[in-house]
Amino acid sequence: MARSIWDSSVGKKTVMAVSGIVMLLYLVAHMIGNLKIYFGAGEFNHYAHWLRTVGEPFMHYEWTLWLIRVVLVVAVVAHATAAYQLSRRDIKARPSKYVHKKARTSYATRTMRWGGIILGLFIVWHLLDLTTGTAHPGGFQEGHPYQNVVDTFSTWYGNVIYIVAMLALGLHIRHGFWSAAQTLGAGSRARDRVLKTAANVLALLLTAGFIAVPVGVMTQVVS
Repeated sequence: MARSIWDSSVGKKTVMAVSGIVMLLYLVAHMIGNLKIYFGAGEFNHYAHWLRTVGEPFMHYEWTLWLIRVVLVVAVVAHATAAYQLSRRDIKARPSKYVHKKARTSYATRTMRWGGIILGLFIVWHLLDLTTGTAHPGGFQEGHPYQNVVDTFSTWYGNVIYIVAMLALGLHIRHGFWSAAQTLGAGSRARDRVLKTAANVLALLLTAGFIAVPVGVMTQVVS
């Protein structure tokens, strides 16, 4: 049954919708946590330490954090795989280009694929920068996330990469939220306007919330 569902286009779209919602919930929590940087190094570093102790003593140190990471990896892989296979299926269904070249979809819809690629590359860079420290500018300090964030956004390329990725994220969420609602049967004529408004507001708030961190460092409000 699972294989039959996965092989169908509806099944793949459902996987994309559910995995997208999982990632969206994480992004909301992640953005709220990021904004703690405006309360100073002590508050931000304490929050980062708390993430590693959630669930203690029932859960061992960092077990909850690793559980969240595993769920996110599964969600990202499932989302990307379903998107890629649906894209290939769509291309095979129409091997020749459309006669009319005029685009009939929104800018966000037409950039979903490129946006997904940008976000995939960003995730790799972001992990290498602030999780492992491999690509971190200067000296990566284990257990001092506040200073590591300031170091990253004290470089012009760190700001460019992050802001471009967050703009792509906003467009991705704007279209993805709407698509997920339709796939899961939440859409209707009565609710369409509300869902579109919610998608726009959510995308705007998340984009602005994430970009507020590098802007804070660039303006030296966070230093």
